[in-house]
Amino acid sequence: MPQTNRQTAAACRRAAGCLAMLALLGACEGRQAVLNPAGQDAAVIARLFLGMLTGAVILWLLVAGLFLYVTVFRVSHMPRRWAESLIVGGGVLFPTFVLAGLLSYSLPLMSSQRTGGDGLVVHVRGEQWWWRVTYETPQGNRAVSANEVRLPAGRRTEFRLTADKVIHSFWIPALGGKTDMIPGRETVMTLEPAETGLFRGQCAEFCGASHALMAFEVETMAPDLFDEWLRHAASDAVPPATEAARRGAGIFAAEGCGACHTVRGTPALGRVGPDLTHVGSRHSIGAALLPVTAADLALWVGRTGHLKPDVEMPQYDHLLPDALLDLGRYLEGLK
Repeated sequence: MPQTNRQTAAACRRAAGCLAMLALLGACEGRQAVLNPAGQDAAVIARLFLGMLTGAVILWLLVAGLFLYVTVFRVSHMPRRWAESLIVGGGVLFPTFVLAGLLSYSLPLMSSQRTGGDGLVVHVRGEQWWWRVTYETPQGNRAVSANEVRLPAGRRTEFRLTADKVIHSFWIPALGGKTDMIPGRETVMTLEPAETGLFRGQCAEFCGASHALMAFEVETMAPDLFDEWLRHAASDAVPPATEAARRGAGIFAAEGCGACHTVRGTPALGRVGPDLTHVGSRHSIGAALLPVTAADLALWVGRTGHLKPDVEMPQYDHLLPDALLDLGRYLEGLK
């Protein structure tokens, strides 16, 4: 087989493999899948992506077809006039019209990403390496949480984003695009979930040693259920209900945890770390690292630095396992 034909056959096999992989992308699902949108904004981005992908495939087929034509079916000298026409038409005019059409289609889509919210404002601050989340109602009432976001489905919510020391990027793939979080600057975006469910967000900007461990859970809820949850999120912590939990509360106070963490309704008023008032009702701890069980809470407190490198929280590995478990039972009970 001539060298040119072997190269052409190899190129065709690689192209077939690429097309097969693209076809498989259509089956991507899950709570962090950009091709499975669950919000108005993500649906717009998905349509834009599919439009661009379609155009790219068509362009690739045209280029590949031209390559096969001149290397396999018409292996001969090309007239100068044809070559000049190909350079001007394919290298100047065609890209100009394609890019103009793409800009005309895509730029108007950006306005929907900046539509004002329906009243609720969610302040999110990127820390190292976790998320500080504060909900603000139109009446000015506030509720503080951490490492998860809850949103009412069917309502557009405004996000005001900032960061502590380094740049982060706030991204919920199933609900919308990503937005940078810059220290000293507040950036604004809005999202409108279309479905209820549990999704996953993450930091999309490398931010340090534990960047890969900086995720968060996102729950979209029916509006009435969200309003009920928000009222509860603004309330004080419930008192410990068991003897083990009461021992854990004593350990929490004795170890000085309240210097960094807030548990509303108790003397713990620290603002360095996450608010723990209702930590037991969250979907995860450690920024989507572990489930919320007494054992996992004890593991997190005792081995924090091992689980999340360079995290600012010290690990309390000097505590005995029973003491750590009691502390975990206390935190788990903060519903």
